Amino acid sequence: MKVFFETRSVEETWNVAREFAKDLKAGDVVCLEGDLGAGKTTFTQGLAAALGVKGRVTSPTFCIVQEHRGERFMVHMDLYRLKDEADVEAIGWNDYLARGAILVVEWPDRAGSLLPAAARRVRINSKGEEFRTIAIDSRADNLI
Repeated sequence: MKVFFETRSVEETWNVAREFAKDLKAGDVVCLEGDLGAGKTTFTQGLAAALGVKGRVTSPTFCIVQEHRGERFMVHMDLYRLKDEADVEAIGWNDYLARGAILVVEWPDRAGSLLPAAARRVRINSKGEEFRTIAIDSRADNLI
């Protein structure tokens, strides 16, 4: 099932993410899709707040992986600079899942067959400075 939202501010995007986070559990994978600057990290900030993460959440573009501990363990990954599944495995994909992390993954196509069938997909499109459309689909076989 797809659900669509329109947001007109960072706070509204965070609110959508907070609602989405209510159903997340250990071992879930959230695939964030959208162009550069679409708002994937902004959405992740809202997720982190809902998961009880304290402190600043920034884009992992250059470090690739950021661990965030709160009430639940969240790992934010940006796979943009990786080539394939082997690279993704090398950064600890399976280890994080075994440890019960919620994986929030930007550029998830790099993970290939590592993505579980139950991965949640979130497609974010920027329509201007603050205006975004957010489409959420809980089934990996029904891409947004």
